[in-house]
Amino acid sequence: MSADPLHRAGAPQRTPTNPPPSSSGTSAIEVRRSARRRRTVSAYREGDRTVVLIPARMSEAEEQRWVSVMLDKLAAQESKRVLGDAELAERAERLSGQYFDGRARPTAVRWVTNQNTRWGSCTPSEGSIRLSHRLQGMPEYVVDYVLLHELAHLLVPGHGPRFWRLLEAYPRTERARGYLEGVVAADRLPHVPGARSE
Repeated sequence: MSADPLHRAGAPQRTPTNPPPSSSGTSAIEVRRSARRRRTVSAYREGDRTVVLIPARMSEAEEQRWVSVMLDKLAAQESKRVLGDAELAERAERLSGQYFDGRARPTAVRWVTNQNTRWGSCTPSEGSIRLSHRLQGMPEYVVDYVLLHELAHLLVPGHGPRFWRLLEAYPRTERARGYLEGVVAADRLPHVPGARSE
């Protein structure tokens, strides 16, 4: 990397970058290079931005690889955090504003433990949304998809073309649906007696 007179040795160099396809859906990623940093890579959330700290000597390819690794690591840490009902309601409000111009306004959003055959449910006449506790610990984009699915029911009760057009606004709809289908398929696999789990 050539010397840059605008960046003194040791001062972090900031590079905005686009999230790779496997990212957790954050709006912006900022890579900060530091000559003082020798081997370690770290990352943290700063509002809507993800900051990834890397050594200045890394190549572009190494940078992209580490950004992807750190985004996955952050997503895994965040998915272990269980949201309370109040946080879930705030998240629903944010998603409604972001994808439905705030038109979907639930009166209640909460976790329930009595939904074992569905991921979520909505009662449009009451404006209430319930999410299965089985979603807790799944990636954020999956929980967001289920929340958006139920929010969409506040605007369109059935599963017709108009309903699915609403969900097209969420860029991770297909990925989230695939994830949930995988969970259901794994649950249906026969249990083999004597098999060791690792």
